[in-house]
Amino acid sequence: MKRVLLGMSGGVDSSVAAYLLQKEGYEVVGATMDLWDFKNESKDTSIEDAKAVCKRLNIDHYVLDFKDDFKGQVVDNFIDEYFEGKTPNPCVFCNKTIKFGLLFDKAKDLGCDYVATGHYALVEFNETSGKYEIRKASSDSKDQTYVLYNLNQEKLAKTLFPIGRYDKNTIRQIAKEIGLEVHNKPDSQDICFIPDHDYEGFLKENSNKKIEAGNFVDKSGKVLGKHKGIISYTIGQRKGLGITFGKPTYVVDINGQDKSIVLGDNDDLFKTSLTARDVNFVEWTQEEVSGPIGVYAKVRYAAKPAKAEVTYIGQGLVRVDFEEPQRAITSGQSVVFYSEDRLLGGGIIE
Repeated sequence: MKRVLLGMSGGVDSSVAAYLLQKEGYEVVGATMDLWDFKNESKDTSIEDAKAVCKRLNIDHYVLDFKDDFKGQVVDNFIDEYFEGKTPNPCVFCNKTIKFGLLFDKAKDLGCDYVATGHYALVEFNETSGKYEIRKASSDSKDQTYVLYNLNQEKLAKTLFPIGRYDKNTIRQIAKEIGLEVHNKPDSQDICFIPDHDYEGFLKENSNKKIEAGNFVDKSGKVLGKHKGIISYTIGQRKGLGITFGKPTYVVDINGQDKSIVLGDNDDLFKTSLTARDVNFVEWTQEEVSGPIGVYAKVRYAAKPAKAEVTYIGQGLVRVDFEEPQRAITSGQSVVFYSEDRLLGGGIIE
């Protein structure tokens, strides 16, 4: 019997994943990653909920203390990027370094053949190419492939996504039918370590970096007024600028060097190209991608895929040229490449 280590958050998705894996004949071992010390411990029931599910399904459960690694590799990066005027996506880094990094190491220690998670995604082996492919989940509204572009062939050969062919309502129904109390548990937050969504407050509390005020400027560099610090703003922001011009005005650029913020019109937010770093292709090495490759690219998690060409320009960088201008391309976010429902890869927007 093949043994699989399942990352369990205490939510309904990973809980049903445990049941589905059991049904498929795997020996399931549950593991909950303890990532962050939450102020309001009473609200965070993830470990207890996961333990209860494992007890009901009669499977072993481990609590993995990854707090130091999570802070060092995910949270500190998040803070550093914000202070450089970028808007990072910590879920991308967490999946790369924690869920598909440290969790894999633990699976090896526990003698497990596979790692599974409750992501809405699919892994398929292509007999013709001899490569593993990541495909979008059957439920497009829940698809989570955007945060999985750093996976490689070695990891995919040992990765299972049991719930990728189900929609959320079905997952909740299964949980209810098999008597799991988490069947009606609310979905998790966007950023788990900032449950109140107060990014500015979090950055102030968890960093000793000095927040420097700076200038609002127009496209020509003319000073328009003062801002309270670049951590409080993101590309495309219109509200909360503390400055008015009698017309809609947006943040169109943030300069991490001189701490200036460029303001402009909505039209100024549209760009036809970007450069991305730390690029990974799921099925190929960078050398195999001389390009240009026709793709559909997403510039943020909720964006619609847009027709584009990707060209490798050396030193781990790619240029992405869009057929139609894209609004509010934001440094620090990920640009992710698709071919229909197949995830090709992605990188961090410069």
